[in-house]
Amino acid sequence: QVNLVESGGGLVQAGGSLRLSCEASGVTVSRYGVGWFRQTPGKEREFVAALLRRAGSIRYGDSVKGRFTISGDTAENMVYLQMNNLKPEDTAVYYCAAGRVIVSSMTSVSAYNYWGQGTQVTVSS
Repeated sequence: QVNLVESGGGLVQAGGSLRLSCEASGVTVSRYGVGWFRQTPGKEREFVAALLRRAGSIRYGDSVKGRFTISGDTAENMVYLQMNNLKPEDTAVYYCAAGRVIVSSMTSVSAYNYWGQGTQVTVSS
């Protein structure tokens, strides 16, 4: 059984930083594609970042490039999202995802089979 559990969300002022964590069980993050997505009420789930270790590929959404960094800890089977210089428009529920993705599908919601329950990030102005 695959289980993804996010943590690290919270309330932060604009310009601040947060680090989200995703603990994976039932799936080895070094063998799967892992990603972060976010969603606000009434909007579609948006791609944030993805890591496909076996292909040596990392992708970022345009709105977070240069501010967010995705990384993985294979020993602990964890995935992280370091978020710096946060902006109010980064406010959303952030989801960790895993799946047997390929490079061309890393940014696609539909490519991921497994999802966490989400963690709320709120950035105040």
